[in-house]
Amino acid sequence: MGELPVQLAVAFRAVMDRVHTRLATEGFADVRPAHGFVFQFLSFRDGATAVELAEHLGVTKQAAVQLVDELVRNGYVTRGPHPTDRRSRLVSLTTRGWACIGRVLELWQEIEREWEQRIGAPRLAQLRADLTALTEHTADGHAVPLRPLW
Repeated sequence: MGELPVQLAVAFRAVMDRVHTRLATEGFADVRPAHGFVFQFLSFRDGATAVELAEHLGVTKQAAVQLVDELVRNGYVTRGPHPTDRRSRLVSLTTRGWACIGRVLELWQEIEREWEQRIGAPRLAQLRADLTALTEHTADGHAVPLRPLW
């Protein structure tokens, strides 16, 4: 397993497996990895339409609607009126959705502290800086979106 992209994928998977295991024990057992991509997208805006979510996730509108339906049923998002388009509904995070995001951020920080103990603060800071330099923008200069690789 010497290929760097594979190692990065394994590291991400290891972190997220730990996070989801902990979330399950803390009242968020119904959260799936795909939900995290929706939460991340919604956390930086005042809601989004199903079309916007579909575009971000790289799925059909129907698939995005099904994902939103599931998140509504589980209490993580709500649908409300769109402020400028009466035909659209705006999907927004609920208090439960924000609580889940907050817990994920805390768990990530916990894991980072463990990594710092393993490799030291200077190496972890350098790793963060190197990964930022390598992934900050796409070849055409746009920010790299955080979305699933279906």
